[in-house]
Amino acid sequence: MQHRPRVTPQQLKALESLRVKERRLLVIGDLHEPFCKTGYLQHCIDTYDRFNCNQVLFIGDIIDNAFASFHETPAELPSGQDELDFAIEKVQQWFEVFPMADIVIGNHDRIIARKLVKAGVPQKWLKSYNEVLGTPTWNWVERIVYDGVQFVHGEGGSARTKCKNDMQSTVQGHIHTQCYVEYNSGSKITFSMQIGCGVDRDSLAMSYAKAFKSQQIACGVVIGGHTAINCLMPL
Repeated sequence: MQHRPRVTPQQLKALESLRVKERRLLVIGDLHEPFCKTGYLQHCIDTYDRFNCNQVLFIGDIIDNAFASFHETPAELPSGQDELDFAIEKVQQWFEVFPMADIVIGNHDRIIARKLVKAGVPQKWLKSYNEVLGTPTWNWVERIVYDGVQFVHGEGGSARTKCKNDMQSTVQGHIHTQCYVEYNSGSKITFSMQIGCGVDRDSLAMSYAKAFKSQQIACGVVIGGHTAINCLMPL
């Protein structure tokens, strides 16, 4: 009978050190607060714990700004002030759980800045996202790279297309109806990952998308820049 080699305490400590050093990144999909789906926060918490994550990144569209949308919006939506107050309240729940995180700026996040540009107002008049939302330790970026993987919001098209064009592993959100990981072989192995989202499609703010395909409610995990995993929320 063969016996498995015994692992010494020193070897276990070395393995633990390697595990801690490897980046295990939870990627959270578009929230569109205050119109995020009930239970999505808990799903992200459970995913963080399940995969022993040690870092968090939001892929964009933290807030919806429906009152200022470039789409036509229902008259029944809350006023701009009420929507913002409710969004801040909801974002605070995320901040309490994930106080250290990178935030990729999404197209809905920058709606107010775009309105100021259109009105000819200097950007210096605009408060920072952290000042408005009360999230002082969040890091807001247009794009960020970890372990050779680029994380973008995704207004320019699909993750699949951007990965091939840039020849770089790419993770993005923005497209609510797509959730996939696709590996590509070439001079190096790269992957493209669409995260899905956390949006409640039954909310009034999403009424413009009622005829679209169903949203994919999911988050993702990227391990060491080499492995990407979609984690769909049980519905």
